[in-house]
Amino acid sequence: MSHLSQRPHNPIVGESHAHESAAAHVTGTALYTDDLVGRMVGVLHAYPVQSTIAHAKLLSLDVAPALRIPGVVRVLTAADIPGVNDQGAKHDEPMLPTDEIMFYGQPLAWVLGEDLEAAKAGAAAVTVEFEALESLISIQDAIAANSFHGVQPVIDKGDTEAAFADAAHIFEGEFEFAGQEHFYLETQNSLAYVDEGGQIMIHSSTQHPTETQDIVSHVLGIPAHQISVQVLRMGGAFGGKEMQPHGYAAVAALGATLTGRPVRVRLNRTLDMTMTGKRHGFHSRWKIGFTAEGKILALDATLTADGGWSLDLSEPVLTRAMCHIDNAYWVPNIKVHGRVAKCHKTSQTAFRGFGGPQGMLVMEDILGRVAPQLGLSPRELRRRNFYTEGQDSPYYQPVRHPERIDAAWQQVIDQAEIERREAEIAEYNATHEHSKRALALTPVKFGISFNLTAFNQGGALVLVYKDGSVLVTHGGTEMGQGLHTKMLQVAATTLGVPMSTVRLAPTRTDKVPNTSATAASSGSDLNGGAVKDACEQIQARLAQVAAGKLGVPAHEVRFERGLVSGLSTKATISWEELVKAAYFQRIQLSAAGFYRTEGLHWDLSIMTGEPFKYFAYGVAASEVEVSRFDGSYTLRRVDIVHDVGDSLSPLIDIGQIEGGFVQGAGWMTLEDLRWDTSDRPTRGRLATQAASTYKIPSFSEMPEEFNIALLDKAHEEGAVYGSKAVGEPPLMLAFSVREALRQAVAAFGTPGASVELASPATPEAVFWAIESVREPAVAEAASATS
Repeated sequence: MSHLSQRPHNPIVGESHAHESAAAHVTGTALYTDDLVGRMVGVLHAYPVQSTIAHAKLLSLDVAPALRIPGVVRVLTAADIPGVNDQGAKHDEPMLPTDEIMFYGQPLAWVLGEDLEAAKAGAAAVTVEFEALESLISIQDAIAANSFHGVQPVIDKGDTEAAFADAAHIFEGEFEFAGQEHFYLETQNSLAYVDEGGQIMIHSSTQHPTETQDIVSHVLGIPAHQISVQVLRMGGAFGGKEMQPHGYAAVAALGATLTGRPVRVRLNRTLDMTMTGKRHGFHSRWKIGFTAEGKILALDATLTADGGWSLDLSEPVLTRAMCHIDNAYWVPNIKVHGRVAKCHKTSQTAFRGFGGPQGMLVMEDILGRVAPQLGLSPRELRRRNFYTEGQDSPYYQPVRHPERIDAAWQQVIDQAEIERREAEIAEYNATHEHSKRALALTPVKFGISFNLTAFNQGGALVLVYKDGSVLVTHGGTEMGQGLHTKMLQVAATTLGVPMSTVRLAPTRTDKVPNTSATAASSGSDLNGGAVKDACEQIQARLAQVAAGKLGVPAHEVRFERGLVSGLSTKATISWEELVKAAYFQRIQLSAAGFYRTEGLHWDLSIMTGEPFKYFAYGVAASEVEVSRFDGSYTLRRVDIVHDVGDSLSPLIDIGQIEGGFVQGAGWMTLEDLRWDTSDRPTRGRLATQAASTYKIPSFSEMPEEFNIALLDKAHEEGAVYGSKAVGEPPLMLAFSVREALRQAVAAFGTPGASVELASPATPEAVFWAIESVREPAVAEAASATS
């Protein structure tokens, strides 16, 4: 067992502890970025001047009328930017446009006012002249116009042409599915001010403080050491605060440097939805071949991601989608082409799963469609194609522990009594004409690590004070997912102290530099490794002091929950006494920790390598009941078995599994993004820009019975304390809901019917799918009676 994954005796990791801010969350005392505004004097409020056209040549921007509005202090335009006018990852995303408008709702200028109402009035007063240009709104528009940007990678393994020639069954099809709004509770916001030394302090709701620092640095044209970014906590992020916050932080910082006053940028819900990126919608075209026994022989697919107006993170999102098109199934011969469509709408961005869900959904949709045509149940078709030992992925990475897919699959079948319930469902469907039930199982295999190898590093700073108390700062950000709680448990376990001894400080770029984004489900892996490293440095120094006090060799010293002992003595010393003794011996009681994920390599040019440290596995079974009359449905029961390795914090992990599943179900069944694709002046406007028009899951969509179990005997060698990531993989367990809906729809038609189901599978979409399978059945029945 590796040192990193080995747990000491009686560890605090593995225990269930409440979220470290749970009490503050529910009592309203937890501070978020915008709560700091009330603690400052003279804050200016920023409000954007938004475009009212999707694509146009910008002719002029007259800000003079805004400056005549009482309370307006300044209007920020591109001309005010002293450095580089760009807020993106690929230098294709002007913070404020100079000559071309690229999407409906794009900020053209920012008005700074003494209060928000003054800023709003000022924004309304700005006059904009433009010349309309042709706009591409849908992904189909972009494909027809051959409008793409970025790389167009290809996965090519085996010999697909020969395999298709040998296939007993070949199917072809297309599948287009929508994106998803992040709809975090806390919208994008930043607060910036300049101190007496010219240091810029930015409080930001960002998943990537270092990149926020980098973007502000080049927008202002100053070195990074003049900028500090702090993150208290976020009220949700889901990937939407990995790249998107940087421009808003830069606006606040620019305003603060130009006015000498603190500047607040906080988007209301409609501004947030109309200005920020979404999960990428995708279009897929595919051809798949099977053996006579239903084993996949070959897959040829083209994936087109809807990137929006600029690249943002679309390229790595696309490559991860391509790398996950296999999901949990072995495809010996495969060719996948990828491309990013350039459209005139918001620049789509990271979202929980980061392309993985899109790639996996294509495969699950294919299997759900073709299973009836192969004469197999969807459950059996999936099982026959699971990875087994010795097989590798489409990009040639060996798939370790594939037996865990089978183990989780069988555990769900046994614990959820699948076979008994399937028989009951068959009986129900035979006796109910106007409603049908179905139960579907789907697996998940999800790779953990950043696509970009350089991002797989983390840092931490651990301070032990003279009284024995411990302060930990790490490079990860807390967005409600429980990362800080896990880091408290890691630090307490490594140092051998109670959790009450340790406190977490807010994430700051002037404490831990060059951090990676808290994304890719790697927060615990990277920052946990770094925290463990820092604690071990301190513990090694303290062990030398304890050895002298206890009269034993240093390697015999043990630290356990505040008590320090030796293997060959009955003597003990308290943690506090030991720290005090170390201080008087002038022993360093602080350490900077670092962790890098080993064993990763990736060649983007040929899409081969080992980009992932390991795979997380899971299986979900979902049962639905669907009404013929309006397509409405009830999620009756969900059973999940998920692989989190040796859990660092089971209560936190179960919460992440619940939340991820529900968010995934929302994407696939409820959340329907709609842009205006008409030829009216409002073309390109996001129509679903508020909670009143964009439906996210609520309590009424929760399953009546929700059972979650963590996979047993799932230790992950080479990861911090044997754990696995949990943030993203559970989202894809919700494929089971969509597949259950497909099977319920099929039950309204003749046996063996193949069902094409839109995504999201809203009640409306389900209704029309039912109609499509009922028409042949009704016609057949009429023919038989005539």
